Amino acid sequence: MDENTASLSSLSKGAKTGAPPPVGIETTARQIIFGDIGMRIDTTGVWHYRGSPINRRPLVKLFASVLKRDDAGAFWLVTPAEVAPVSVEDAPFMAVDLTVTGTGRERAVRLHTNVDTSVVVSADHPLKLIEDPATGEPRPYVALGGGLEAKLTRPVYYDLVDLGVEEKRGGDQMFGIWSAGTFHVLGPAET
Repeated sequence: MDENTASLSSLSKGAKTGAPPPVGIETTARQIIFGDIGMRIDTTGVWHYRGSPINRRPLVKLFASVLKRDDAGAFWLVTPAEVAPVSVEDAPFMAVDLTVTGTGRERAVRLHTNVDTSVVVSADHPLKLIEDPATGEPRPYVALGGGLEAKLTRPVYYDLVDLGVEEKRGGDQMFGIWSAGTFHVLGPAET
């Protein structure tokens, strides 16, 4: 299949059509809405099709460019002609690198994803930390927009922590980073 002309129809052989549409994503009568086509993104950001990893990076980037999240939290590949669900085990993307410009409150931290997109950590693209219930370790994410997120890889998170400073927030001493004029809390400062 040519990455530039890939259609969900070619991937959806055997999938049922007429599935319920995504919640809050406008669709047209022209679009075919598929049921499960066997597309999945695992916890490490690897895309799979019917149980096999998709190793063609241009194809993954193409699919990533049409990935949407609906108001119910479900993920969909949305093209002008087709709509198909994607199972996402954690976050659909991984932040695999970072670059830093500036210093102090004027610093800008740019996170780069596994699909060659990037975003500056900012008020519009904040960091979020969730405690892993099994390990108690923080799981850091950055908002990419449209309800999509990238999970930070461990090395990127450690690089981010190296940039951290302590600030007083709401009467508490907090640890976090400055980026794009906003302080992003990573947790309470250790005493």
